[in-house]
Amino acid sequence: MADIFDVIADGTRRDILRLLLDRDSDPRVSGTSVSQIVNELRVSQPTISKHLKVLREAGLVTVREEGQHRYYSLSPEPLDVVDDWLVPFLTAEPYDADLPVALPEPAAAAAELVGRAAASAKHAVTSVFGKRPAR
Repeated sequence: MADIFDVIADGTRRDILRLLLDRDSDPRVSGTSVSQIVNELRVSQPTISKHLKVLREAGLVTVREEGQHRYYSLSPEPLDVVDDWLVPFLTAEPYDADLPVALPEPAAAAAELVGRAAASAKHAVTSVFGKRPAR
């Protein structure tokens, strides 16, 4: 199995995950077809199929087959590895709390962006799946 960080490093795969997350939040939707993903992301069908295979092998998506059609849904449990790795960086105290920690402006902006993205993703997954974070 591919390392989860390698899997989500690809922008197209992240776009697919985001699309599935958005569609799975609608209770009327029971999976998203490959053609819907192709149309929404405006990427070729062979490219989408290649990325869906990687996501499927990583356990990030499930597939339901109906005749010749395949419907994909998000399965976010493998992202717990990312969450477990990232959270200590977001909650870690500096070694010496009395010393001010100043990052260069570009690093501070990047850190804030990553923190907001992580919090947003965690909130979205929790709200969709009702999962409470592990303590």
